[in-house]
Amino acid sequence: MTWYIIKRILMLIPVLVGVSVLSFSLIHIAPGDPARTIAGEHASSQTINAIREKYGLDKPLPAQYWIWFKRVLHGDLGRSIVSNEHVSKEILDRFPNTVELSFFAMLIAVVVGSLAGIISASRQYSVLDYSTMGVALFGVSMPVFWLGIMLMMIFGVFFRWLPIGGRINILIPFQRVTGFYLLDSIIKGNFPAFISTLRYLLLPSVTLSTIPMATIARVTRSSMLEVLRQDYIRTQRAKGLSERSVIYKHAVRNAMLPVITVIGLNFGLLLAGAILTETVFSWPGMGRYVVNAVRMRDYPVVQGCVMFFASLFVIVNLITDILYVFIDPRIKYR
Repeated sequence: MTWYIIKRILMLIPVLVGVSVLSFSLIHIAPGDPARTIAGEHASSQTINAIREKYGLDKPLPAQYWIWFKRVLHGDLGRSIVSNEHVSKEILDRFPNTVELSFFAMLIAVVVGSLAGIISASRQYSVLDYSTMGVALFGVSMPVFWLGIMLMMIFGVFFRWLPIGGRINILIPFQRVTGFYLLDSIIKGNFPAFISTLRYLLLPSVTLSTIPMATIARVTRSSMLEVLRQDYIRTQRAKGLSERSVIYKHAVRNAMLPVITVIGLNFGLLLAGAILTETVFSWPGMGRYVVNAVRMRDYPVVQGCVMFFASLFVIVNLITDILYVFIDPRIKYR
């Protein structure tokens, strides 16, 4: 298993190099001039040329890429053209917000989606089965931004139960320690901040959870139906075990392997793709950061975020693969 992990880690190198080349090429091919964006609409050509020279934008693309790639190898993602801050620092400031949002969205998706899939499989072809899968299909098809706006209108504007944007009530005293607001409020014993963070977290988490929730429900149902047809399940029933015991003690664990794969892939996608949700709810995470960087043609930020997300995604997939052997002892990596 150790050799397998080393082999997988080595396989990540060409993937990340390819991602770096692709992201660098696409951002430079896109129309627009970041030097003009920084200088302003009415800036002189001398000012624009000076900005190009300052940030190395006057060099050929291969030279620009090689300079940037050498910095990345040393852990330096460069400085933001707009704010002049280190990109790595700005990413680390915003990343805990995205992790917290993605974690709670995935928690909702796993709990609700798995239970829905198990119940649907155990009641195959019933009204409950058709209803659950219909809702799952609706969840997969629903645009995230539309659902977010609808939830804001219903629970934030009409009923006024939940806040419609932001991270925490600005009137509540709060001190950051780790960057994870719920954890920081527990560490400091700040109960009002904890409740406020949960209230601000609820709507965006539910919005972000809909697509993975529906996917997990459908995969869980399919996997459970396949397991329930196996001979050992019929043997357990013949022994006189209750249906609940057969399903939850024997069938569920053996049906979880493809579900774990889906959970790992979707969690990586949530971390890298919460852009629409964060934009709709004004969530100060990586998604909004990338959107603003693209709008301002901030090359170092876009390239740094793409590399960060790509590295994160492949690491999550690696962890998912390693978990297989713990979920199913029959799997041995050679």
